[in-house]
Amino acid sequence: MALRRGASCGPGRVHAWLIALALLPTLCSARETPAEAATQQAAPAETSTLETIVVSGEQPGPGLWKVSKGEHVLWILGTLSPLPEKMTWVSRDIEATIARSQQVILVPSASISVKGGMLRGLFLLPSLIGARNNPDDARLADVVPADLYARWSTLKQRYIGRDRGIEKRRPIFAAQELYVEAIKASDMSLDDVVSKAVTKAARRQKVELVEPRLELRIESPGKAVREFKKSALDDLDCFAKTMARLETDLEAMKLRANAWASGDIEAIRALPYDDQFQACSDAVLKASVVEERGLGDLRERIARIWLEAAESALERNESTLAILPIRILLQADGALSALRERGYLIEEPQ
Repeated sequence: MALRRGASCGPGRVHAWLIALALLPTLCSARETPAEAATQQAAPAETSTLETIVVSGEQPGPGLWKVSKGEHVLWILGTLSPLPEKMTWVSRDIEATIARSQQVILVPSASISVKGGMLRGLFLLPSLIGARNNPDDARLADVVPADLYARWSTLKQRYIGRDRGIEKRRPIFAAQELYVEAIKASDMSLDDVVSKAVTKAARRQKVELVEPRLELRIESPGKAVREFKKSALDDLDCFAKTMARLETDLEAMKLRANAWASGDIEAIRALPYDDQFQACSDAVLKASVVEERGLGDLRERIARIWLEAAESALERNESTLAILPIRILLQADGALSALRERGYLIEEPQ
């Protein structure tokens, strides 16, 4: 399987990308308050004067986790974001694993049924109808502490430039757009091309695709959107942690991307980071308009449907391939821990 990196994630996909990542369980660690995050991470860490070069050319990618019980095996490919933009992923092992498998399990998702159709991701809706702006025409400078806004201004000038419209955004959506532009400027990409390539290979080989999906229904979606547009979000923690990652972690992102491309999982494990996506998803999932509609526990529910799909595959199939973000596989109490508790044997990639 050869995979060439192409265009980066464009503005139209930003919100789908955020929620796809954020709804999955993240590393469980001590959480800072927004004030602590802004204070403790206000100053960028010192970085080397030698910039990390993101790999290009043919790369093998990581090995597979093996989950088994008896003769039945679930192989799991850990994906990473961002990845090198100019890279060819050559994975004949993945191609062979798909060929001998009965199913391929994709990353879990949620779909929301509303009057008039289906939405792939509830939180695409606010961005489409204008709810990504602050209520009452407030600007970022009005809702973000002065020291944090100064950091934002420096990063905005570096990666976005003179875009005045973004100053009207809620902190969570402004942070998203800045993050995407910074990744593009660093020769990395947020496109989920690994999942696309695996899906294409499975279809070519006529292997069944399983997409664990949580089916939800929103009554009176128009009312929900109107409430969202007027409501405040507790998103300063998300904003602060996004600034901190761009100030302190871009070089480490390149190292992780290089490590993923070359299959060095131990190098990825040795580069932990404070994941802003947990804080950003909390900002949305803990909003009253979301919790009142029974959607505050989406992360946990999506994790459960993936485990159900994995166990079903292990029961039925001799071989199955699954895809999950590598951070889920490396966390101490994530999907692998849950499978181990259920009696499955877990073997890490060699």
